[in-house]
Amino acid sequence: MKIGDKVSVLDEDISGEITGISKNEITIIDSDGFEYHYLEKELVYDSNDFSDLTISLQNISEIISEKEQKKNKNIPKVKSKDRSIPPMEVDLHIHQLVPKTRGLDNFEMLNIQLDTARYKITFAISKKIQRIVFIHGVGEGVLRYELHRLLKEYEGQLKFYDADYQKYGIGATEVYLFQNKK
Repeated sequence: MKIGDKVSVLDEDISGEITGISKNEITIIDSDGFEYHYLEKELVYDSNDFSDLTISLQNISEIISEKEQKKNKNIPKVKSKDRSIPPMEVDLHIHQLVPKTRGLDNFEMLNIQLDTARYKITFAISKKIQRIVFIHGVGEGVLRYELHRLLKEYEGQLKFYDADYQKYGIGATEVYLFQNKK
């Protein structure tokens, strides 16, 4: 983090711009001019700040060619009868995974959640389970982003998308694993 970055506070509805950094403390000023002091681990980059994002024509052409390559791959279609099989549900809320969160920082909690997701995917593959719904909640979107990044590592083995809105709301991701049931 550096001076000028836009950040949000993890456990509070406060966001602002970094105006000072000392050894243990980061100073931010919100849009109303109020100054706050937090530890770095209590802050996250503001997801709406894209000022550092620079896209060149070369990057755009690389992205387009990558998307065209992915589109041309033959990914098996999900049959409608397979969609009706009840999915394995995995709640990734941290309080469902560990008895106490005291003493865990955000990074450790996120790693526990991602390790659980990785284990459940491996388990589903070994047991020929074709559908998993990961319930991650809405929040800041960090867990959802990291979960989707993890799922992209399994490219060609699975497909993921937002889970049924009526049942789970917007806080869940459904995964369909391409495998033969036997």
